Amino acid sequence: MSMLEGYTILIADDDAPICELLRDILEPEGADCRIAESGSAALKLVEAEEPDLAILDVRMPPPDGLAVLQELRSKGYDFPIVIITAQDSSTVTIEAMQQGAYDYIAKPFDPDAILVTVRRALEHRRLTRRLMALEQQQTRDPRDILIGHSAAMQQVYKLIGRVAASDATVLVTGESGTGKELVAHVLHRSSARREAPFVPVNCAALPETLLESELFGHEKGAFTGAVAQRKGRFERAHKGTIFLDEIGEISPATQKKLLRVLQERNFERVGGNTNVTIDVRVITATNRDLLQEVASGRFREDLYYRLNVVNIHMPPLRDRRDDIPLLVAHFLQRHHPRSEEPTRLTEAALDRLMSYHWPGNVRQLENVIERAIVLTQDAVISPEYLDLSDEGSLNNHGLQQFVRLNLDEGRGLEVMLEQVRAQAAESALTRSDGDRSAAARMLGISETELGKLL
Repeated sequence: MSMLEGYTILIADDDAPICELLRDILEPEGADCRIAESGSAALKLVEAEEPDLAILDVRMPPPDGLAVLQELRSKGYDFPIVIITAQDSSTVTIEAMQQGAYDYIAKPFDPDAILVTVRRALEHRRLTRRLMALEQQQTRDPRDILIGHSAAMQQVYKLIGRVAASDATVLVTGESGTGKELVAHVLHRSSARREAPFVPVNCAALPETLLESELFGHEKGAFTGAVAQRKGRFERAHKGTIFLDEIGEISPATQKKLLRVLQERNFERVGGNTNVTIDVRVITATNRDLLQEVASGRFREDLYYRLNVVNIHMPPLRDRRDDIPLLVAHFLQRHHPRSEEPTRLTEAALDRLMSYHWPGNVRQLENVIERAIVLTQDAVISPEYLDLSDEGSLNNHGLQQFVRLNLDEGRGLEVMLEQVRAQAAESALTRSDGDRSAAARMLGISETELGKLL
């Protein structure tokens, strides 16, 4: 199949040889060319049959190419328009681009340049329509904040549908950046508690000395600085939902108190002796393997089973690649400047996103799209604007070189793995600012094992 087969292209120019030349370039590629020798004829042709692309000469019987461009855009026609003229004028170029031209080519032109420009413009149109169709698939239901139609996400939706109406405690698991908090929001919005508060708590972001007070509140004078009674997050979530993110990070003491809350639905504020009774639905999330944490003694087994009444696992992005175009459409819409034309991706850029391994999952994808929107000077994002770090990739050049050098030196797999483990230990210690306990938790090993690696 020819590159331009099935596409209708309007050529508007009062220079007959130029029209014939363009036709000779485009029709062998499969394009159906329509010729107009004036601006008024071009407008009539568009009204009769909207083309997939138009090539307009600036100087032709009125209205001229820029006037035709302006009128077509004002009437809502969004097909790509390429301006072509003998004038070598930056003013004309700027004006054409400001009025919505896709590109500008000066005469005399290279036939190959014409083909490249037309192909890119039609690729842009294909992608635009594809992303718009994906955007239209998204329901406007306020509960629909999870994006994706893949088989993996359908399983998530089914679980949410089955458990949302109950008060069962839910444990949401999955890698960082997969959207675990969004699952908690959807569960709350789909429940009978939707009109009551949804109270999120990031357990990893609060120091152990403050977490208990944040969760359960405190009485006046309970500690230095407690100048008044303060309700905790559990009380503020009464009749609603509390979401405890990074639940695997809480201390043994807080685990014990949380277990009592789940069992008895009451607690005492820090520094108090009066029972506070609550009616609250508990949803927790973690990117840790809590069973492994239980086996290592870092997490209470009885608390684990209280939290894991229903488990909803969020799949990593690499296991739901079919959702990437839909997520891209969502993030393009969310982050593009409202005063400008919506940003789009080229097919090559989308292909690159589809083939990437996404160690940071959906959160990383959103960051990549937001950065590309900021950096691109055009309404179209091409592959060079996508910042896809190969850190952590099993296929990146650095790792391949590392393996090759070790093999050349006669080192076996165990030696290589020792080097990787040691490097991981050093990196974890650096990221935890020298806190060996935190570094060990980050790696999922004991402090003794960490010491051996270091």
